[in-house]
Parts: sequence; C-alpha cells; structure tokens
Amino acid sequence: MKLAYSSEELKKTANDIRINIVESIHCGGSGHPGGSLSAADILTYLYLKEMKVDPKDPKNPDRDRFVLSKGHCSPALYGVLAEAGFIPKEDIKTFRSADSYLQGHPDMKGVCGVDMSTGSLGQGISAANGMALAGKLDHKDYRVYAILGDGESEEGQVWEAAMFAAHYKLDNLTAFMDFNGLQIDGEVTKVMNPTPLDDKFEAFGWHIIRIDAHDFSQIESAVEEAKSVKGKPTLVLAKSVKGKGVSFMENQAGWHGAAPNKEQYEQAISELDAYLNELGGAAK
Repeated sequence: MKLAYSSEELKKTANDIRINIVESIHCGGSGHPGGSLSAADILTYLYLKEMKVDPKDPKNPDRDRFVLSKGHCSPALYGVLAEAGFIPKEDIKTFRSADSYLQGHPDMKGVCGVDMSTGSLGQGISAANGMALAGKLDHKDYRVYAILGDGESEEGQVWEAAMFAAHYKLDNLTAFMDFNGLQIDGEVTKVMNPTPLDDKFEAFGWHIIRIDAHDFSQIESAVEEAKSVKGKPTLVLAKSVKGKGVSFMENQAGWHGAAPNKEQYEQAISELDAYLNELGGAAK
C-alpha cells in the first residue's frame, strides 16, 4: 500500500532524491547529473506513489516493472531506490567505487529493485517491451514503465521497439520521454534532430500525452490516462530541464556527464537545502 503522498510531500522527496544524485556523483568523482536531475520527479512519482513494488518482496512476480532505458542516469534510480527503502541510503556515497555494487549503470543482478541492466541506449525500452508482452502472455495485470532520453531516441533500436510495442498492442506499457533538449554534444536538434517525437511515436501507433516533467499533477494525470488506454502503448513526452534544481547545471549540456568539485557540490547542496526549507522542511 502506497503512502498518501501529497504534492508537497512529493516535491520534498524529489528534492531529497536530487540531493542523493549530487552526493553520489560528487563522491564517485564521475557520473551524469544533468539527465539524472531532470528525471527525478517522474521517478519520485512512480516509485513513491504509483508502482506496485515492495522493498520487502522485490521479486514479486505480480509487481510493476520499471526500466531506466537511459541507464547512464543511474544516480536518479539509486536515489529513488534509497528513498523507497530498497537500498541503504548511506550506500549512495559509494557510487562508482571499485568495491561498490552501485555501478555507473544499473545492474539487475547486484542492486535490489533494479528490473533490468541498462546502459547501451535503445536496449532498455526493448527490454521493457519484452516485460510488457510477457505480462500479456501470462495474463498478469502488472504495468511496465520506462524512461528514455531524447538523445537516446536517435538510436535506431528505439524505433524498432516503438514498432514492436504498437504491433503487439502493449497497452500495459507507459514510456516517459525525458525531453530536456540536450545531450552530451549539445542540443539534440543540432546533433541529430529526432523531433517531432510526439508525431513520430503517434505515427508508429502510440497514444501520446504531453506534460511538464516537473509538475506532479500533470505526471499523475498522465499515468492515470495511460492506464485507461486500450490497444496501444503510451508515450508521455515530458518537457524537462536538464540539471533541474541546481542553478548552474540547469540547461547546460556541459553537465551531461561531469562531477561537481567541492565548491560546486557545496553550492548545489546549499541550493537544494534552501528549496527544501521553502517547502517546509524534511519529507516524511
């Protein structure tokens, strides 16, 4: 049974997850903060309010599934798994250490709560398709969720997966496109323009929902609408801010894959702490 998180509590928890993200990447000395921060609100809503998952029974065959297709943003996934009770919060500081189980990309064999090992872009959404199809074949009512990056959509395998999901009418699959507009080499529209992503997925046979990725009421509405759709998968095109929550990281492609130094770390934590105070203090 999920806690009755209010919008304010979700905001606080998402902020805590952003602190986890910054903490882990600073301690690890490497990682991908920009896209991790932009996806934090979606992950917060899915794990803390929506998905049927239980850290005491993480392999329950009837659980909902989640696949982080943009696997390099593992700090966001580890951050939410820590807040949801799947992994100890103190382990966040071991990120990317030689003896840590928290690798740079999610490892389903080593991290409690991770449903699929990802990293090679395009493969995660393909695996999510398989989980959704398996649910159909087994007559299960679980749902499958995935987050893709907009830069990831430049991979051909994404479009093979899009075709597959529509062909098999995977209406138990909801994919969020983290549309922050930036990838490692700059603006996605200048590197290899994948837009209009909504029109393209719609042409492939998907139901399309457009939201602000940082508005919990819109995230909730999108999830509920997707559950009502029959006969086709749903893409939620979520307009986001890369580096959301840390002023000097926001909308900066340079923070796609860079770790903050001591001064930058302290500034980032100070900003996130200040925002938490604005919200009224710690989350429950």
